[in-house]
Amino acid sequence: MAKVLVTGMSGTGKSTALRMLAARGHRTVDTDSDRWSRWVPLPDGSSDWIWREDAITDLLTGHRAGHLFVAGCRSNQGRFYPSFDHVVLLSAPAEVLLTRIADRTDNPYGKRAEERAEILRNLAEVEPLLRATATAEVDASAPVESVVGHLERLAGG
Repeated sequence: MAKVLVTGMSGTGKSTALRMLAARGHRTVDTDSDRWSRWVPLPDGSSDWIWREDAITDLLTGHRAGHLFVAGCRSNQGRFYPSFDHVVLLSAPAEVLLTRIADRTDNPYGKRAEERAEILRNLAEVEPLLRATATAEVDASAPVESVVGHLERLAGG
């Protein structure tokens, strides 16, 4: 009954992996929705998309059966690391991320030049922080079946 956080930059395939895990019978939660995340203002006038801590706490404490795979990349996710059995970083080279983002049709983020620049900044600045705190890293440029198999093995089945 493992709880696994699947994290990484936009375009690494977190949502794709979760769809496949769900099709294999696992419980999955993609936190990229208003149910799990919310916008908060920052002192500089910008905003940050963070986890709704009450909702994530309820999810993690209420999970009782089977493996749970949660996907997201939020600035406050580290508060929940003790509740996960694994924190898995999906990583891929910038070229792979940008190609996937250009090709995807289910998420408009990354289509504009300023968003692609933000993705590259996050790859340089945020991904090393995620790598330092992850319990495992998976090469997300591999076929999705391989990525999902690795996630299942980490969860113990």
